Amino acid sequence: MLNPKRLVLLRDLADYGTVTAVADIHQVTPSAVSQQLRALETETGAVLLHREGRTVRLTAVGAALARQSEHVLAELERAQSIVRSLGDQVVGELRTGCFPSALAPVAAPFVRALAERHPALRPRVTQAEPEEAVPMLKRRDLDIALHYRYLHLGTPAPEGLTARRLLDDPLVLAIPERLRPLVEREGLAALRGEKWITTAPASSCRDVTLHACHSAGFTPVIEHEYDDLAAALALVALDLGVTILPGLLCGNVPPGVATTPLPGKGRTIEVLIRAGSDDHPAVAAALSTLTAVTTDLEAALTLG
Repeated sequence: MLNPKRLVLLRDLADYGTVTAVADIHQVTPSAVSQQLRALETETGAVLLHREGRTVRLTAVGAALARQSEHVLAELERAQSIVRSLGDQVVGELRTGCFPSALAPVAAPFVRALAERHPALRPRVTQAEPEEAVPMLKRRDLDIALHYRYLHLGTPAPEGLTARRLLDDPLVLAIPERLRPLVEREGLAALRGEKWITTAPASSCRDVTLHACHSAGFTPVIEHEYDDLAAALALVALDLGVTILPGLLCGNVPPGVATTPLPGKGRTIEVLIRAGSDDHPAVAAALSTLTAVTTDLEAALTLG
């Protein structure tokens, strides 16, 4: 019988490429990962890795087993879901990862609605950017993760997980009120001479800003770098710069700031789960509740 935990390590090695990366994801030492992979080779009776000094790569057999492990792990998730579903009440703990800009508009009403629907279920929310939430979900530190992707940047869906679309979050240009007439006449290109506010590299928000400005024919002069773009709106209100941010952050725009949508650009917000876990009672309850919460939110964003 193959050890499922070792299959997870092999799958993650296929995804992330190095033993060190796998060790970081699982918060263990590289030597511990190597020992488990050697034990998996003993269990299978096959050579799964080519070892060249400190570099390892999967053999053809190792790559095939890594691909097959996704199906095995999904079936184990389904088996666990069947056992959990035999009870009459949804109980236990639900650990949710959520990126910062969705904490107030999505996670807070989600937790409230979930508590109302399933009082015996204990929801817990952890702030985590998508790049943090994916490994946490894979190593079972989370049960679900709120995640986003900028489709016009060609961002792929995370491997080894199941994604359920929740809503589309349009991008919005935030500018001082004095610039509104100019932008309405000339579009984004009118801002080529303005100072810009965005996140520090490397970040998807910065990539989105650069992509939009380059598409409009100029490279933005980035004057200020903020991790919290909602807080950056204070600079916009003082006429100290302009910025592009998701519509979710525009629920409470300060006086002096004008917002206008960027057609055709935005991000898709989705919930990630481990394959096979969608029938788990707590996960199923979360998916149903998230759908209800975000349906109303998407309608509000569209109207806005």
